[in-house]
Amino acid sequence: MRLGKRNPRAGQEDDDAPGWDAIHAAVTALGLGDPQHFGTNHLPDQDGAYGLNAYRTTDGWLMLTLGLSELFGKVSDDPAVSGWGFELTMRVVDGSQPDAPPQWALKLLLKLSQYVYQQGRPFAPGHRMSPGGPITGSPDTRLTALAFATDPQLPGISTPNGSVQFLTVVGITTDELATMQATSTDHVLSDLRAHYSTLATDITR
Repeated sequence: MRLGKRNPRAGQEDDDAPGWDAIHAAVTALGLGDPQHFGTNHLPDQDGAYGLNAYRTTDGWLMLTLGLSELFGKVSDDPAVSGWGFELTMRVVDGSQPDAPPQWALKLLLKLSQYVYQQGRPFAPGHRMSPGGPITGSPDTRLTALAFATDPQLPGISTPNGSVQFLTVVGITTDELATMQATSTDHVLSDLRAHYSTLATDITR
């Protein structure tokens, strides 16, 4: 699926998106520039992420879903939690395309957001999953599974629609997945943090 840029506030009266604004403020605090925005075909609070943002970093990209939490008005019954209560992030080490984020990572985050909506199963720190092949969709990497952890740079925030946590998605190898299953997700991620302090995914490792 090809993602296309669009006006992030298209169709919204008075730019009333308090959840979106709170997320933007949290990421802005990291000192990154303006994001590239990628819209999806999903309506707010339906079927998957409403959009994705990609921020250029010193060694690659930080990508973020928009729409697993409530971006606009309050819809869910729990006033303390915004939507599913989290947004997904993913950092990718990539110097090959300084002007465009990797499409495979955008597609992966979109598919993960669709999984949450369609299966009704939110992710949490410590979760793991195997998408059934290389995470890039092509045999150019040893990374064939995913782990989920609390984002190391983005603490949870309070929004007018409730709380939002940030969960980062980390690409892992088959061997690392097996080790996680024998020990714990955090056991392996602790080793990765020694080399990638932000838990960035490096498809060349």
